[in-house]
Amino acid sequence: MATAPAPANLPLFYKDLVPLSSVDHADFHARSLDQADFLINQHAVPLTSDEFVSACRHYPIVFSAGDNPVPLALMGLNEGVNTFVDAEGKLINPVYVPAYIRRYPFLLARLQPDSEELSLCFDPTSGAVGKFEDGEAMFENGQPTAPVQAILEFCKMFEEAGQRTGQFMDELKKADLLMEGEVSIQQDGNDQPYIYRGFQMVDETKLRELRGDVLRKMMQNGILALIFAHLFSLQLMREVFAEQVKAGKVPEIQAVPTV
Repeated sequence: MATAPAPANLPLFYKDLVPLSSVDHADFHARSLDQADFLINQHAVPLTSDEFVSACRHYPIVFSAGDNPVPLALMGLNEGVNTFVDAEGKLINPVYVPAYIRRYPFLLARLQPDSEELSLCFDPTSGAVGKFEDGEAMFENGQPTAPVQAILEFCKMFEEAGQRTGQFMDELKKADLLMEGEVSIQQDGNDQPYIYRGFQMVDETKLRELRGDVLRKMMQNGILALIFAHLFSLQLMREVFAEQVKAGKVPEIQAVPTV
């Protein structure tokens, strides 16, 4: 059901990346988008561990399949289905929006593989940055404006949250708490349930069997709270499924293949 975005030259959502330059983009403006076309067919979005408490009220939180899992907020249970946005890419209801989505079309990237320096880049195909009459100016007198500084700070915070997320995932793997997930949902009128697989989740049995000192450490460093946020959020899978039913976006097959 949910796998990490496939390794590629560009991250999920991004079709192109250009370093923001005070020379090349001196007269560029950034404007808000009133719709997110890139979300229409996206059913899973990367999530940082910092966001678990906010996100667990709205999305099922799972972990991608494979040896290097990442947390994902599920916006649909099937590939190509997003129950949180309409056909134009507008949010149907007010919900927490993951930072990965809010960051777009910007991100920090290494321009040289062997360099540790990160540069602020943007996706020129997004429609949010360009030579517009409206929007916020990106530069004044060759210097980044306050909006650009705010964007840069947000992207830095996102990178730091990503590092904490990596540490969180390392702790889950070290404690051997992840298991292959499976959710069975029985729809009224159908003899057989819909079976969703292809993701990972925390094994509650192993969690209960952890040594007391390990549990105490997880409670002290906040990991236990994140685990519970993940486990509680899984109840929302049935709500997401119900929204797919209402929208007529439930597949005819019973077992959904891994994305």
